Amino acid sequence: MTKEYYSAPEAAKIFNVSRMAVVRWIQKGELKATKVGRNYVIPHSSIVEKLGKEIGTEKKAEIEKTIDRAIKTYEQTFRKLGKE
Repeated sequence: MTKEYYSAPEAAKIFNVSRMAVVRWIQKGELKATKVGRNYVIPHSSIVEKLGKEIGTEKKAEIEKTIDRAIKTYEQTFRKLGKE
């Protein structure tokens, strides 16, 4: 069962970023939220929307490792293809 609303710290755990990063996204309008007192509440739909646009830091690091490995392995091939 999914929650209807999340706090900024809960959203930070979902995105694997700091709470302040989530607050900055909210302030920039990159993540829809409502301020209740001193806290933000973020609708589930906003979390899903942002997840569709963002790649987590772990996934990004994995992609970068794969790219680096491919460059090391196929560097000569890439150079030859680049000249064509």
